[in-house]
Amino acid sequence: MAESFEGGCSCGAVRYRLASRPMFVHCCHCRDCQRQTGSAFVLNALIETSRVALLAAEPVPVGVPTDSGRPHDIYRCPTCQIAVWSVYGGRTSIRFVRVGTLDEPAVFPPDIHIYTRSKQPWVTLPAGVPAFEAYYDARKVWPAASLERRRAVLG
Repeated sequence: MAESFEGGCSCGAVRYRLASRPMFVHCCHCRDCQRQTGSAFVLNALIETSRVALLAAEPVPVGVPTDSGRPHDIYRCPTCQIAVWSVYGGRTSIRFVRVGTLDEPAVFPPDIHIYTRSKQPWVTLPAGVPAFEAYYDARKVWPAASLERRRAVLG
């Protein structure tokens, strides 16, 4: 049987299932993510939209401003308003699933820390996990299988 991972919002109205492991997991320390989460960073599991199945209720997109000016929609539970995933730059074929909404969030630790130039000074980054002051070249960091999945969905 294939691996699957379930998650949802706080009130339980929105439930989803990931049909596989994500392509990659970002821990983003940018100021946008800090503002949007009210925390020091966000953990996003990047996965193909086709591999995310809704089990209950559909989250609603909320457009949020960004420092870059690129479109960013945060999909929230219509009842409790918890953010369950995002779509960045209008690329609807990939979802950035909020790892903290998974039933077992510890299963997907960060593969990379990005925008560490705006990281809070009291956050200590783990040894052995790549970290970049800004964004990075996925071709140099992602595993080959993840790059192939990314190519298949983005063209």
